[in-house]
Amino acid sequence: MRRARPPADRHGRDRRAEVIAPPPGRERLTGDAPSTAVVGGGIAGLAAATALAERGVRVTLYEREDTLGGRLAGWPVHLTDGSGATMSRGFHAFFRQYYNLRGLLRRTDPSLSGLTPLPDYPLRHRDGLSDSFARVPRTPPWSALGFVALSPTFRPRDLAALDARAALPLLDVRVPEVYERFDHVSAEDFLRRINFPEAAHHLAFEVFSRSFFADPSHLSAAELLLMFHIYFLGSSEGLLFDVPREPFPQALWEPLAGYLRRLGAEVRTGSPVDRVRPAPDGTLTVEHDGAADRHQAVVLALDTTGLRHVVGASEELGDAAWRADVAALRTAPPFLVTRLWLDRPVRADRPGFLGTSGYDGLDNISVLDRWEGEAARRSARTGGSVVELHAYAVPEDAEPKRVQQHIVDRLHEVYPETADARIVDARHEWRADCPVFDVGGHHRRPAVRTPHPRVVLAGDLVRTGLPVALMERAATSGFLAANALLADWGIRGQTLWTVPRSGRSRTLAALARRAGRY
Repeated sequence: MRRARPPADRHGRDRRAEVIAPPPGRERLTGDAPSTAVVGGGIAGLAAATALAERGVRVTLYEREDTLGGRLAGWPVHLTDGSGATMSRGFHAFFRQYYNLRGLLRRTDPSLSGLTPLPDYPLRHRDGLSDSFARVPRTPPWSALGFVALSPTFRPRDLAALDARAALPLLDVRVPEVYERFDHVSAEDFLRRINFPEAAHHLAFEVFSRSFFADPSHLSAAELLLMFHIYFLGSSEGLLFDVPREPFPQALWEPLAGYLRRLGAEVRTGSPVDRVRPAPDGTLTVEHDGAADRHQAVVLALDTTGLRHVVGASEELGDAAWRADVAALRTAPPFLVTRLWLDRPVRADRPGFLGTSGYDGLDNISVLDRWEGEAARRSARTGGSVVELHAYAVPEDAEPKRVQQHIVDRLHEVYPETADARIVDARHEWRADCPVFDVGGHHRRPAVRTPHPRVVLAGDLVRTGLPVALMERAATSGFLAANALLADWGIRGQTLWTVPRSGRSRTLAALARRAGRY
C-alpha cells in the first residue's frame, strides 16, 4: 500500500522564508528499490533515512551507540537515592527558524505539541548587566533596533563609537559569499574592527560563538555573521525558542524510530560501521560488527571523528584531495555538561535557561524542572530541583574535577540559594566531538556530494550552501543528502525551507556592498 508523505511546509511566521524545491521526478520508487545504508543515527542520519524511506528506498540505519539522537541522545541512569532518570549531553534550543528540523519532528508530532516555548532567553554578565529577548520585536530591522533600545549594554556613546561602515556587512549576509568575504577573519577580530561595545560583545555575540563550542578568537567571522543573519536581520522568527517537554529519547527519537520501522526501514543501534568498500559492480560493502552488507548507496551522517575514522579505513573511497580534506577536519575543544539533582528547589523566579558570561567558564544554566516533564515530576515528588550547567571550549590541559567543581561554585554565585542545597546525585559528561569552524577553513569542509556518485555526506560539519546552522544544518544536510541520491534515481525529494538567503532590505544591502571588503 502506498504511504502518504506529509506535505512540505514551514509552519513559521516569516513570509519571506524561502522554499528550496528538489529536482523534479516521480513521487516514489516502484519495483526493486535500491538498498541504502545510512551510517549515523543523529539528526542528519534520521533526516536522510526518513526522506529515503518515505519514497520507497530500502533503508538500513546503522548507529554506533545504543540510542539514537547523536549529540541529542539520552540514556537511563540510576541515581543514588534509588530513583531513575534520563541523562543526556545537554540542553538544546529548538528555534522557530529550524524549519527542516521541525518538519522532521512533525512526522510523529504534527502539531509539535511535544515542544514547549520558553518565555525568555536572558543573558547575564558577571558585572551585573543583563539582556532579555522577551519584549524584543521579531521582525527585522525592528528586532535588532529593539534589542539595542532595550539593552542596558548599549549606551549612546557606544553606538556613536560603532564603525557603521565596517558593520554594514551584517546587513548583507549572503551564502556562500559571506564565506568568501569573511572566512579569513576571526569573530573576535570582526567585533573589534567594528568597535562593538565590549559588554554587548560578551552578552550577545560571544554567546553565539560558544554555540559552536569555540572561542571567538578561533571561530570564523563568516559563521558569526551567518548567526546574526539567521536570528536578527534575516528572519522574523525571533530569538525565542522551544524545548522538548520530555527527555530527548521519549519526546523525539523513539517515536521517529517507530515511524521509520513502519516505513520498512531497519534501525540498528549498537552497530558501529568500520569501513565502506566500493565493489566493481558499483555497489558498496558496509563492514560492521564483523559482518558485511551490500548496498547500492551510502549516506555517511557521522560526527567529525567518526567520519575521519570511516573514510580513513576505506582506502578505496573517494580521491586523494577529498580524503585529505576529511582527514584535516578537526573537533572543537572539550565541553562539559554537569547535571545536578538537588534536595531543594531553585528559587521560583529563576528562568528555565540562562546564558552567562564572565563567570570563568560557566556558559549557561538550565533549571530542567521548569519545562521538562521528567524533572518536574521528580521536583513535585521530592521538593528538589534538577539543574544543568554547561562549560564550553574548556582548555585541553584543564583538570576535569577542578572544572566540575569550579562551575558548581559559579552556580552558587549566580543562584546563591543552591549553595545550601544537598547534591543528591551529579553526572558529568565530557565530550570533544563537535566540529570546529576555524578561520579560513570553510573551503576544505566537505560538501554533500563526494567523488563517489553513490556516497553522500550529511551532518552539521557539511557545507550546504544555505543559511543554516547547528541542528538545522544537520537536518538540512540530511535531507539534501537524500535528495541527491533520489535525484539520481529520478525521484522527487524533500522540499526544504530556509530563512531568506540574503539581507531583507535592498537599500541596506546596497550600502553594504558599496562599503566593500576589508
